Amino acid sequence: MAMPSKPKSRGLGRGLSALMADVTQENAAAEEAGTPRRPDMMVPIEKIIPNPDQPRRSFDPSGLQELSDSIREKGVIQPLIVRESPREAGIYEIVAGERRWRASQMARLHELPVLVRAYSDTEVLEVAIIENIQRSDLNAIEEAAGYKQLMERFGHTQEKLSEALGKSRSHIANLMRLLQLPEDVQDFVVNGDLSAGHARALVTADNPSDLARQIIRGNLSVRETEKLVRGERAPTQRKSASSGTSQAKDADTRALEGDLSATLGMKVEIDHRDGAENGRISISYGTLDELDSLCQLLSRGV
Repeated sequence: MAMPSKPKSRGLGRGLSALMADVTQENAAAEEAGTPRRPDMMVPIEKIIPNPDQPRRSFDPSGLQELSDSIREKGVIQPLIVRESPREAGIYEIVAGERRWRASQMARLHELPVLVRAYSDTEVLEVAIIENIQRSDLNAIEEAAGYKQLMERFGHTQEKLSEALGKSRSHIANLMRLLQLPEDVQDFVVNGDLSAGHARALVTADNPSDLARQIIRGNLSVRETEKLVRGERAPTQRKSASSGTSQAKDADTRALEGDLSATLGMKVEIDHRDGAENGRISISYGTLDELDSLCQLLSRGV
């Protein structure tokens, strides 16, 4: 019988530490290189199935072919991490190592070395997300989405993710800000048309989609992009200044906006009145589900 999922609100404790140990050893081994880990057993490849909740949906064909050629020559050096399928006896579900499984199929292997773990559904998803985040070919949007999943699905904070994953809190916060960008701009980053640096500069832009296309057409550098964004905002700032209400914000205020936006997963604007102790915070939600999530966050404390 499958073990019940752990509560969503649990912290990063010994459970995730154990998951991190498996994933860290996987990555430290430098896939298909280094000192092999001793497998628990060999399993026929047809008895192994991918994780249906695997967040990674695309695998680079050329990279898979290269890995397949290596496996055909040297075999699978690092075992896959699997669990017994909770749905079908005699079947093993991949927890980590789907890329090796796919490449091994291409190499026409008949069995694979595995490490068997008794993970719950919740732990399997956590491992999949963690493994996904630590991929070397991950783009900034995919990495940010991984952090968002870990926070929303399991109640983890940026601070705790920073400690567990070995990433700085500012790195996590800066990447999560990219999820505030329109989908078309995020697609430009995923496809490699824009770098993460370009995207970060566009987070504060009033019209990021049009600017993104202008950046791509002109092959602008990140520094040129930052100047372009500042130039776009300048007329608005001059107009508001002439009406007696300056919207120019200092770096601390904009950083705070970014931190709150990353934490909530929604756009946050802070309007602090010059020379006063008061101001206003505006939170923009795009769907009723986001509004519901916001209400839940505010009711229990962010």
